[in-house]
Amino acid sequence: MPQYGTWFSYGGAARIWLAVGLLAAAGGLACAGIWLPLPVRGARPGRAAVIAAYLAWVAAMAAFIACFVIYVRQDLHEYHITLAKAQPRSPVTLVTFLAAVTVFIFVLTRSSPGVGTRLASAAVGAVAGLAFFELPFQLIVLVRTYPPIPPDPAFYRALLNVPLFLVSLTTLLLLSLSPMVRLTRATFFVLALMLVVFAAWALSGFGYPSAPLPTTLNIASKLLSFAAALTLFLPERSLATANTATA
Repeated sequence: MPQYGTWFSYGGAARIWLAVGLLAAAGGLACAGIWLPLPVRGARPGRAAVIAAYLAWVAAMAAFIACFVIYVRQDLHEYHITLAKAQPRSPVTLVTFLAAVTVFIFVLTRSSPGVGTRLASAAVGAVAGLAFFELPFQLIVLVRTYPPIPPDPAFYRALLNVPLFLVSLTTLLLLSLSPMVRLTRATFFVLALMLVVFAAWALSGFGYPSAPLPTTLNIASKLLSFAAALTLFLPERSLATANTATA
């Protein structure tokens, strides 16, 4: 049977422990959503802090692109046809793109504040929707990437994943600086639900989305990650309704 994808599936007891850990994390997020005094806004930084945050994001993105090119070149050098071999068709990329566009349009079409702020917040919110997914995902597949890249597989795993972690973290930092963002109970609950879907994916082995079940779970968890990003931009009236419903 051919090995499709870029990471090995989990098997045996590892699937159970991974699922248990993800459910525990989901429970922690749900409890935080219940007990924390929400909604809250982030701190309002000065112009210098905002510029520094954007520069940090640009630096992280540049580092990721450079490291990704090095990784791909070494992969091609060692395996020659790894990137060119046929992979099963998957709708995941299209769903991810459409979800990001939805978040972008939703934020951009808000009635306030100014156009510049809405445009920047929309771009960051769209990327943050993917970052919510990528942070736990990268932790899960970090040591199981396929194929191992000689002469030092651990080094090349770090070369690929560390800059990606930095991109996700700096994206969430930028998100916290937006004046449009409010951290809500809905955000915690949606992220908790995303981890529950991750746990179901883990029980099935957390396989690459080349079969119907992992593909469905991948899509479901990605949609929830973008939904979590949307909850950060809900209008005040919607937030008041949501808080009343959960009280």
